[in-house]
Amino acid sequence: MANQYLLSDEYIVQFSRGLSRGPYFDTSATKNVTSLVGKTGHLNCRIKNLGNKTVSWIRHRDLHLLTVSESTYTSDQRFTSIYNKQTGDWSLQIKFPQLRDSGIYECQVSTTPPVGYTMIFSVVEPITSIPGGPEIYIDLGSTVNLTCVIKHLPDPPTSVHWTHNNQEINYDSPRGGVSVITEKGDITTSYLLIQRARIADSGKYSCLPSNANPMSVNVHILKGDHPAAVQKSSNLISDFLNMLFLPIFLIYLVL
Repeated sequence: MANQYLLSDEYIVQFSRGLSRGPYFDTSATKNVTSLVGKTGHLNCRIKNLGNKTVSWIRHRDLHLLTVSESTYTSDQRFTSIYNKQTGDWSLQIKFPQLRDSGIYECQVSTTPPVGYTMIFSVVEPITSIPGGPEIYIDLGSTVNLTCVIKHLPDPPTSVHWTHNNQEINYDSPRGGVSVITEKGDITTSYLLIQRARIADSGKYSCLPSNANPMSVNVHILKGDHPAAVQKSSNLISDFLNMLFLPIFLIYLVL
């Protein structure tokens, strides 16, 4: 029984120390938050022993006071403070974030002096890419396989169009052998396949997602050597001739 009372006394002492400590931050949560352009972001600040102190959010870029408690102190109504009683989280909600919203934000408690916890908010925009570009060389008669990758989208695109020399590709044309496969998700990938490549298939190909920037590549259908290979061969011949005639030229100068 004595040990039981001893443990109870120890618990009371620890509890009292916790109360005397004052407000402090739970630092186990990540300090780095990434959001997509246009998709609501949340910065979560968890505070222990807050008591009757107030919580504010400050943007470091211009030291602008955004919120105090659950009131917004900026004309930009995209910023809102949300309190979760169950977790003790004070969240700064940022609606429709833009690239300019990226930066350091501080969750601050009104102690004397104030204590704060900084977080880094990064806003990323959609990226469209076609690996292998901007110049792609294909042998005559082989298959053209163009891959369009779209990242950092708030939602998958409703459609992904392909054009050839600024004209939308007709997959049912008499030419035949042209198809597209699109896989939508956090990363959307669209594959354009052109079988039995012809010289007429050369030109500019563009991938146009419905909610992201377009991307283009130039496709060259070749009959024979790759231009880069021809250039390399030419350089090798030039180097050989220089090595051959340089000693003769030096001997001529000495004489």
